Amino acid sequence: MRFLVDAQLPPALARWLTERGHDAAHVLDLGLLEASDQVIWARAGETGAALVTKDQDFVTLLSITPNGASVVWVRLGNTTRRELLMWFDKLLPVIEQALASGERLIELT
Repeated sequence: MRFLVDAQLPPALARWLTERGHDAAHVLDLGLLEASDQVIWARAGETGAALVTKDQDFVTLLSITPNGASVVWVRLGNTTRRELLMWFDKLLPVIEQALASGERLIELT
């Protein structure tokens, strides 16, 4: 699966997803750290990526401008990188299954 990790989440999450066999990049890696939401959303659509984000604006973009991308909406408060990765480790099978079944919005709480 292909993932694009947004700026509010650490680049380590993209590396972690890659280590688990996914094609993942962080917006920093793509030169999109300062890009607008619309540019990031367009990139996710062009590449067929699931956008992993804490930004609710992408949930809105998904509803008004669907482009083939999915949104993995992370609704976890501030946490350490280690805790975030442990949390994702528990949820990754759920995320994978939801994306494989065609879900466009996966809300993680």
